[in-house]
Amino acid sequence: MGRRRQGRDISGWLVVDKPAGLTSTAVVNKVRWALNAKKAGHAGTLDPEATGVLAVALGEATKTVPYVTDALKAYEFTVRLGQATNTDDAEGEVIAESALRPSEEEIKAALSDFVGDIEQVPPQFSAVKIDGARAYKRARDGETMEIAARPLYVESHLLIDMPDADHVTLELICGKGGYVRAIARDLGQALGCYGHVRDLRRIWSGPFDAEEGLSLEQIDEMARTPALDDHLRPVEMALADLPEVKATAEGAARLRNGNPGMVLASDVDYGEEAWASFEGRAVAIGRYKSGELHPSRVLNIRN
Repeated sequence: MGRRRQGRDISGWLVVDKPAGLTSTAVVNKVRWALNAKKAGHAGTLDPEATGVLAVALGEATKTVPYVTDALKAYEFTVRLGQATNTDDAEGEVIAESALRPSEEEIKAALSDFVGDIEQVPPQFSAVKIDGARAYKRARDGETMEIAARPLYVESHLLIDMPDADHVTLELICGKGGYVRAIARDLGQALGCYGHVRDLRRIWSGPFDAEEGLSLEQIDEMARTPALDDHLRPVEMALADLPEVKATAEGAARLRNGNPGMVLASDVDYGEEAWASFEGRAVAIGRYKSGELHPSRVLNIRN
């Protein structure tokens, strides 16, 4: 028999403004401890040296994580021009240099090629699996791997600032699976001068904003007190991009047992994914079919 998890059955989202120097997993563990939560996860990994919004899902919110990871995200980052590193960020070793420095007009022109549906090769030091092993583990052993390109949707890519000839600050809004380090690397190659990420901040992710996030110091101060509970966001925030249908009392009972349940819908198409609510809380996510929701995820929110 497996070991039973300790902690509270608490559900919701806690938005953290992650500091540099910690892994996303370490932040999740801190939040789980601070809230004495039985279950926690996060919506989208940030590199250890990256900062910004890390949305931590508690309890039933973990079932809605895919809807945040699939949503658009915005990053502000600074590219160090003239140097390539083996990690594509400032933590790595410099492997190539150039004295060439592009003009503002050349940078803006190059950015236009990084908008829309693009192909991106993840960094050698990344968590993608190559023949069953994480790429970063093989890279640490000195291997150079062939990593297949992956599709990425980029909604916008803007030049924000050029503080000096060696640095450019950009804002990127993109979909799921983007590696900002790879964007900096590829932009440097396109400009013929090399480049890597010097610093990176995720300013928003789906419905969650870094400016509204708690620092780890604030979480420590409120740990294990009702004050921290007051900062929890509803599970339903993750479902903002899905249509809502209202379940009847009988329908809600059926949905909670994993069965199709009657819902009231006005403008939801047959087969469309939606979420059902009853008395203001989400009860299930699924497909709408002829007056019923056929659940794929049941939400049992107790708090």
